[in-house]
Amino acid sequence: MNTSDVPRPAMPYRSRHGVIFGVCRGLADHFEVPVVWVRLACVAGFIMTSFWLGLGYLVLAMLMKPEPVLPLQGAAEAEFYHSYASSRGMALLRLKQTFENLDRRIQRIEGIVTARDFDWDRRLNDVDEQ
Repeated sequence: MNTSDVPRPAMPYRSRHGVIFGVCRGLADHFEVPVVWVRLACVAGFIMTSFWLGLGYLVLAMLMKPEPVLPLQGAAEAEFYHSYASSRGMALLRLKQTFENLDRRIQRIEGIVTARDFDWDRRLNDVDEQ
């Protein structure tokens, strides 16, 4: 299968082989230009815009999806990858819910242990007497 047979994705990916976040290499791969020219344009723009392009670069690094590890074989794999890569917000929401559940459990345990009717002295003395 030639590389010309592989359809080019609609949006560029961050390259996993880039220097800093892989944005320049990802853009170069997407637009099929040498990465040197993209990096030179990025550095020149960075200097000419009083470092505003650096902020744009960081925004692109956060918004661009990482390049798939393996070539996507078919529409089903592509759909799975895109749903996973774009659901970072959902993953953070699930993680937040998990920590909230753990926090509630810890608070419930602390409530039991620190309750007034939980008499540590009595329990310790009962163990010593046996």
